[in-house]
Amino acid sequence: MNAPKHSPFEPIDPVKLDRLAELAIKVGLQLKPGQDLLMTAPTAALPLVRRVAEHAYKAGAGLVTPILADEAVTLSRYRFGQNEGFDRAADWLYNGMAKAFEGNTARLAIVGDNPMLLANEDPVRVARASKANSIAYKPALERIVNFDINWNIIAYPSPSWAKLVFPEDEEDVAVAKLADAIFSASRVDREDAIAAWQTHNAMLGNKTEWLNGQRFDALHYSGPGTDLTIGLAHGHEWVGGASTAKNGITCNANIPTEEVFTTPHARRVSGHVVSTKPLSYQGSLIENIAVRFEEGRIVEAKASRGEEVLNKVLDTDDGARRLGEVALVPHSSPISKSGLLFFNTLFDENAACHIALGQCYSKCFVDGAKLTPEQIAVQGGNTSLIHIDWMIGSDKIDIDGLYADGRRVPVFRKGEWA
Repeated sequence: MNAPKHSPFEPIDPVKLDRLAELAIKVGLQLKPGQDLLMTAPTAALPLVRRVAEHAYKAGAGLVTPILADEAVTLSRYRFGQNEGFDRAADWLYNGMAKAFEGNTARLAIVGDNPMLLANEDPVRVARASKANSIAYKPALERIVNFDINWNIIAYPSPSWAKLVFPEDEEDVAVAKLADAIFSASRVDREDAIAAWQTHNAMLGNKTEWLNGQRFDALHYSGPGTDLTIGLAHGHEWVGGASTAKNGITCNANIPTEEVFTTPHARRVSGHVVSTKPLSYQGSLIENIAVRFEEGRIVEAKASRGEEVLNKVLDTDDGARRLGEVALVPHSSPISKSGLLFFNTLFDENAACHIALGQCYSKCFVDGAKLTPEQIAVQGGNTSLIHIDWMIGSDKIDIDGLYADGRRVPVFRKGEWA
């Protein structure tokens, strides 16, 4: 990959960065006049935070509130923090976020931290802090996964992340390369990014319409190391691209996105499957995941690297060993074609078909907005403190849709839509 042609003093194209900020407000969130915006970001992403705020206020935002995290501050906790502090999290902050969402505040997350920041820290402390954070975050997370409000995630090419993706390059070159990869995947490398997203959303909409018309009972995956049957939840609904939140606003939750996804039945998954790409999680790289399901639950889990971390994740709660999402992504997706491992699920999940351990999305049910948590559980929806996507698709994977009467229909062949 050749270095993009920017000024050596300006590795991130300011025009495309501004276009990404505008896209987040107008397509990602479709922020409405008078609506407040809560934004989280790493300190490295301040240039994008400032542009987002500008476009938000131009669109009529009520109040824009940024919450920043800093890598050095995070590392200070692990190096100098009191041991008992790793079982705590800022629940007051997350309760405040939940209250904001109840008041129809939109949510924007800018990702860009070094995904391997905690790679050299005590894995037990990392696991404790992660679990405490998941418990504290639940009130806010529930309003996001239930699509109570319009929300969106975009990315910024921080130097620490860029050096991880392009370790052989000088920092400026690495940042320029990652910036161009982000801009390309987010479709802001073209003049009319908003029109490009309208076209892309229409294509994803056609796929979801076809799948919803089939009313499959299950999906069967076959390929090297994989023979897996995933039952689909009763009343499941496929979703892709733009979705309408419970507040009536249509948003694109992820930029980029190449997936169409739905809710599997938490108690009807059987067989075995292997990962086709590494999973970057909490500073650890988990490679060659191999799991076996019985009656929806992972009963055996192995990995060539990061196995201890994987098993700690699976022990988070009962729902952590069950599936909350199944997603279809063609092997020929732009992110797959880039050949890059981003170490970031926002991008890596859009390179291949994937499944997610943990919490399901109520959005992925017919009339999901009207269903209670108890009804969702009866229909097969999973509940958990975690939601972690990992890749199981490749150009060697076939997927069949199974009807309740046993008939099969090809859905994917060699990693592409059949």
